[in-house]
Amino acid sequence: DGCGHTVLGPESGSLASINYPRTSPNSTVCEWEIRVRPGQRVQLKFGDFDIDDADSCHSSYLRVHNGIGPNRTEIGKYCGFGFQMDGLITSKSNEITVQFMSGIHTSGRGFLAAYSTTDKSDLITCLDNASHFSEPEFNKYCPAGCVIPFADISGTIPHGYRDSSSLCMAGVHAGVVSNTLGGQINVVISKGIPYYEGSLANNVTSKVGSLSTSLFTFKTSGCYGTLGMESGVIPDSHITSSSILEWPNQTGQVNIWKPENARLKRIGPPWAAFISDEHQWLQIDLNKEKKITGIITTGSTLAEHYYYVSAYRILYSDDAQKWTVYREPGMGKDKIFQGNTELYQEVRNNFIPPIIARFIRINPLKWHQKIAMKVELLGCQFSIGRSPKITLPPPPPQNKNDEKNADFMDDFIHSVKTSLQTDKTTFTPEIKNTTVTPSVTKDVALAAVLVPVLVMVFTALILILVCAWHWRNRKKKTEGTYDLPYWDRAGWWKGMKQFFPTKSAEHEETPVRYSSSEISHLRPREVPTMLQTESAEYAQPLVGGIVGTLHQRSTFKPEEGKEASYADLDPYNSPIQEVYHAYAEPLPVTGPEYATPIVMDMSSHSSTPLGAPSISTFKAAGNQAPPLAGACNKLLSRTDSASSAQALYDIPKGQLGPGSADQLVYQVPQSVAHPTVSKEE
Repeated sequence: DGCGHTVLGPESGSLASINYPRTSPNSTVCEWEIRVRPGQRVQLKFGDFDIDDADSCHSSYLRVHNGIGPNRTEIGKYCGFGFQMDGLITSKSNEITVQFMSGIHTSGRGFLAAYSTTDKSDLITCLDNASHFSEPEFNKYCPAGCVIPFADISGTIPHGYRDSSSLCMAGVHAGVVSNTLGGQINVVISKGIPYYEGSLANNVTSKVGSLSTSLFTFKTSGCYGTLGMESGVIPDSHITSSSILEWPNQTGQVNIWKPENARLKRIGPPWAAFISDEHQWLQIDLNKEKKITGIITTGSTLAEHYYYVSAYRILYSDDAQKWTVYREPGMGKDKIFQGNTELYQEVRNNFIPPIIARFIRINPLKWHQKIAMKVELLGCQFSIGRSPKITLPPPPPQNKNDEKNADFMDDFIHSVKTSLQTDKTTFTPEIKNTTVTPSVTKDVALAAVLVPVLVMVFTALILILVCAWHWRNRKKKTEGTYDLPYWDRAGWWKGMKQFFPTKSAEHEETPVRYSSSEISHLRPREVPTMLQTESAEYAQPLVGGIVGTLHQRSTFKPEEGKEASYADLDPYNSPIQEVYHAYAEPLPVTGPEYATPIVMDMSSHSSTPLGAPSISTFKAAGNQAPPLAGACNKLLSRTDSASSAQALYDIPKGQLGPGSADQLVYQVPQSVAHPTVSKEE
């Protein structure tokens, strides 16, 4: 009479002392005989251990044995308050016995433990929650039997569960693992939310929860979508039932609660059976085989008609002729699903393993007042593949001790075959045509690799050609009609000009000359100042000295079809035939950017009045008269043609002697007529 919560599954399970987590009663005893598949071993893990050790484990203790029956051997004997069991207790065979003895005591909760086969190295107990683990994502194995009355959870899918919730119990609620089988869970930790909803699913009630620092969810296959009842994908003609409720209302109008009304969240009355008994059913045709992972149900959703189904069975078929009742693997009886507890709440139940079928029947077993419900199926498309090959262990020897093993294996194999039903599946032509042969699959994979590579190569070639064309056009635009190529501009010319031979005499620039009589009147320090002249980067017209002509460095371009000439044969003109170039050429590197003006200081000349200013070759601002009184200008015109405008150059006044100061008066060519003074002045 000392046995508490107990679920013994084929590969895992949970067990606890009576009255756990409260103090266990005095003088009680319980033994659990655990047997797994032959060839496997059993491992035992304690989630909580609190047994009175006042008499040194004499009357209150927990004892673990290898094997079952009189030939068993003891592994260990344990007691103590808050005893921490390090590691796992492992058997030497596929059988183990756990014995609990409770003597006279005043306190002690007893124990809670979980077991599994030794290949489940990440086994946890039903008491573990997310706060016990620091990893943001982890995998654990939940034992069977974790739907326990002394644990609770808060939250639901897909929003997540509060971090204080039992991991395995939340896994059952979410439909990730089965309470009768256990299974692997993949947990993801994330930031908590202010409010956690409550719901009923898989016979587990989730409570409303408050704010928490973190929450957890489960990674799943994602096959939990709706299959078309609510959306209308399933037509009305594919929803049938055993009977239909028809009744007249107070006005005499007949109300018909047809099977097509059994669509979840559809406003209006539900489907209801005319007779409420265990032989009624609601049938749904999915048009082709689907992978069905769950079902959601509600009651009538009409406050004046408080009808709902509280328990039901599920049957499935491929041809609507031969039906199979859903069972969990290893279980020898039909699975009874918990339905609704009131008419509004949505209750979800999951199929683990999922059902592969075209037709689904819901067979109500318990109801409130009348059979009435709305439903939605969960699942996804069924991808056709080869049926899994079931490897069976060799038959155990037939003796009395192994009769239970034989019965267990028969039930387990029968349930697996029933859940798969791959040998009885009939494929429609539409599905067969979508099957891809292995050779086509290889070609598709090869094309999926080659096509992107070829696209990238051709794109790169096109980009290279476009860039080359753009660079070529840009190069042409930079070379104007009157410009040199980029490799023949001033910078390159200046660097290479020093390697060229000296120009011939006829192309040399004639220097500015002054007579010896002019220079003799100047002081030695003034000669460099008067003769100072530096060529610019581009030559300007000469404005002083005997030669006033344009040379090959001129920046002036003559008009087309006309030749340069001098209209006035003045004795001061240079007899040298000048050569004019259409375009300016760069000057030597040594020249400054702009020409330096020729300045002559006449203050020391003998014939110059006292205080006469220095004479500049540049034109004074405005139309002022020449600063030297008595100077006479004679215009020397140079025209491009007989009718062209005249360019004005001043010449020395008269044919005076060498010592005359008038010889030294020169002015810049004027673009407008310059005021003249009579020679007699």
